[in-house]
Amino acid sequence: MKLIHVVVASLPVLALTKAAFAQSAAPDGADVFQRVCAACHSAPAPDSRAPDREALGRLAPEAIVTTLTTGNMFRQGSALSTIEREAVAEFLAGRPVGAPSPPSDVGRCADVPPLADPDSLPGWNGWGNGVRNARYQPADRAGLTARQVPQLELKWAFGFPGVNSARAQPTVVSGRVFVGSENGEVYALDAKTGCTYWTFHARAGIRSAVSVGRYATNAASGYAAYFADMAATAYAVDAATGAELWRVKLDDHPYAGATGSPTFYDGRLYVPLSGVGEEGRGGQAAYECCTFRGSVTALDASTGAVVWKSYSIPEVPAPRGTNTQGGKTWGPAGGGIWSAPTVDARRGVIYVATGNGYSEPARETTDAVLALDMETGRILWSTQPIPNDIFAGGCQRERSDNPNCPAELGPDVDFSDSPLLATRSTGRDLIIVQQKAGIAYGFDPDARGALVWRYRTGEGSGLGGQWGAAVDGTRVYFGVADTLSPKPGGIRAVDIDTGKELWSKEAAEKLCGTQRGCSSAQGAAVTSIPGAVFSGSSDGGLRAYAGEDGTLIWQFDTNRTFETVNGVEAHGGAMDGPGAVVADGMVYVNSGYVSLIGRPGNVLLAFGVK
Repeated sequence: MKLIHVVVASLPVLALTKAAFAQSAAPDGADVFQRVCAACHSAPAPDSRAPDREALGRLAPEAIVTTLTTGNMFRQGSALSTIEREAVAEFLAGRPVGAPSPPSDVGRCADVPPLADPDSLPGWNGWGNGVRNARYQPADRAGLTARQVPQLELKWAFGFPGVNSARAQPTVVSGRVFVGSENGEVYALDAKTGCTYWTFHARAGIRSAVSVGRYATNAASGYAAYFADMAATAYAVDAATGAELWRVKLDDHPYAGATGSPTFYDGRLYVPLSGVGEEGRGGQAAYECCTFRGSVTALDASTGAVVWKSYSIPEVPAPRGTNTQGGKTWGPAGGGIWSAPTVDARRGVIYVATGNGYSEPARETTDAVLALDMETGRILWSTQPIPNDIFAGGCQRERSDNPNCPAELGPDVDFSDSPLLATRSTGRDLIIVQQKAGIAYGFDPDARGALVWRYRTGEGSGLGGQWGAAVDGTRVYFGVADTLSPKPGGIRAVDIDTGKELWSKEAAEKLCGTQRGCSSAQGAAVTSIPGAVFSGSSDGGLRAYAGEDGTLIWQFDTNRTFETVNGVEAHGGAMDGPGAVVADGMVYVNSGYVSLIGRPGNVLLAFGVK
């Protein structure tokens, strides 16, 4: 095993950031619980949403840390240091963060065949089914036609233990499903039956999709499974056995984590990092806001060695004033990269989309599409449709007496999806990306990101991301979140060449009824096959629409309890973030999404034709 630490360029800022989170002695988790948590969780009222102490004890410590850092308890968690969050998580779960959960033999595969050549079987590798992130599966690899979609039925379900969200998109390679969990575990399952081949435990929860690629040194199978966790660590494990090959800590900022999936290409792994936890805490008067910058790190896939690291904001954060407690304020900051990098092999370029700024001064590389030189990581160009978007949780629309906050609070309209590299009928390429502002864009990669077309997908919303469009050759499909709008949800189809709307469908009737958190928002990444497009919804429904005109041709309600192949109690909930994946006649999707939005769930579902 190789453990490699990246040296961050700004040692003074890093040292100050670490100092702000350090404590002289390890905290006692029981004391932290009594001080911060017990009032709500020791004896919750019958109508309270707060789980009791027993229910919290069934969660994995990694899942508790995620909830306190970037989940629906981040406001309470922001009052705690990193080690305090880990201490209370370990107290509640009864085991250390990073320690594997007790092993189970339920649902283990009786036989473990050799790993097949990934090119020999249909699959869906990584986030976008290819480095262009088109989220499209051609007919020969889909093994599923649009006419067969109405015949889909549930074949098996797999439960994730100790979590209330399922936010890591599955990957299908060599007849196996690779999928991570917020309990820190990555599983390799049989694609047809769901039985478990192996389990690997990471140091923190996993939200990224796995990418499988050739490994040049000591992987027994010749292939590695690559992923990254919410503590900004990237991993390579043997795809056949789950044995660790290397791990690399990519960023020491306390709020750095990988929400986006690593992209494997030509012997390198490109890993994006975001820092939403600091964005949520930035407006707190005593917090020294803000020092996180989004980044992409290029790693040698066979050794874990860092080739380059590029920040979305090139300038190192510098002191810009003092907060109300006399501490320093910092900036510029932000520009987290939520999603998988896109590879443009012909131009030798990596494209990423960035989020909003966290603190002033405003920078042109936030809420932007960046083109990075593949060899050096240097920013070649950037395009920013909406400038001056600086947002921090707890700030008001206009700053009063809180120097952490911007003079004018931005609309919080990140790019949360991956840039999609498509080809027009003319043979010229186009970068397509959708923004939380309710706008999709087509940019010209040969003209430094010049705008080709602009299409309004919806009203836009600062809450709830747009996680991925899909293209089928002539049409590009967009789900619509619009979480805070009067009419959330829907799906649109647009002509790739012109951006002209071809059809539009509003949200279907909600399947979750009057449940708390029930929404018809369709922010989950969409997925297309010839003649059909799949879209998951926050109402718990997975739906398929006809590519030609948007007719609803199939839906499945995940709002129920499922019998699972691994014996874990599991149920569905909101569907957001990851989308469905299609390979070899099967459709796979996760259900359960809890953050500032959503409803809990912890299940992976696999569908096939009757």
